[in-house]
Amino acid sequence: MTNSKKAYLFGLTAVACWSTVASAFKLSLNYFSPSQLLVAASLFSILALTGIVLKQGKLHLVGSYLRNRPLFYLCMGLLNPCLYYLILFKAYDLLPAQQAQPLNYTWAITLTLMAVVFLKQKIRPQDWVAIVIGYLGAFVIATHGELTHLHFSHPLGVILALLSTVIWAMYWILNTKNQGDAIVSLLLAFLLGFPLVLIANAWLSDFHMGHWQGWLGAVWVGFFEMGFTYVLWLQALRHTDNTARISNLIFISPFVSLVLLHFLVGENIYFSTITGLVLIVIALLIQQLKFKRSAKPRLQSCNKD
Repeated sequence: MTNSKKAYLFGLTAVACWSTVASAFKLSLNYFSPSQLLVAASLFSILALTGIVLKQGKLHLVGSYLRNRPLFYLCMGLLNPCLYYLILFKAYDLLPAQQAQPLNYTWAITLTLMAVVFLKQKIRPQDWVAIVIGYLGAFVIATHGELTHLHFSHPLGVILALLSTVIWAMYWILNTKNQGDAIVSLLLAFLLGFPLVLIANAWLSDFHMGHWQGWLGAVWVGFFEMGFTYVLWLQALRHTDNTARISNLIFISPFVSLVLLHFLVGENIYFSTITGLVLIVIALLIQQLKFKRSAKPRLQSCNKD
């Protein structure tokens, strides 16, 4: 198999996995609270990442990375998994998944704005166009298309979904300062973030997690949202000779996700959701024009569901 075919195989497999996670979030939250789901999913993610790092023969790097930059990796763990997934799961708990998922998808637009402050990047004209179109799409989704009435189905859920994009953008901005192995670094962030997740759950909920359906969902989320899929995506980027072409595969995910939400979760998909999602994807494609010409390939590869 050629490297190009391997890249597409890894990329499409990752996209297929990410397309399922919105349904997995919503179904799991029927049995677990957001913080309980995070505890269980983080546990399985740590197991998956440890297995991958062990297979790669890089487990010894965990200790050396921690000794060299303990505060850095603690901050990484605070952002991801702790704050990011707590906020995201709560948004999914409050909103229909068809709203929470596209709103969270605007994180790359948020990253563009935050990169101006933290990375001293300049916003080009096409970025402003993307920002306007992207947030217009988010507005259409949040108001069910009733733009003149400004009626939000659940204001707190919308705020949390958009706040999750800020946390995720902060995580990737911090990640640009990291020169270590990507998988080892992710494992270390989860290891240091896990005690914080336990504390958050003790504060926000409890540890009475007896529903097997919730555990099944947590296994899926831990393996395919937080663990193996990230590695598949990195493999796709590693094997391709055209990063932009592989990166564009990610735009398939939210539309497949809507189909799965309809059939697995039973959500009736609103026309406003499809309209808003199309606007967001158009905005992200416009951003790709900038990324293809820029000298910031690290941010280009930071795709998310």
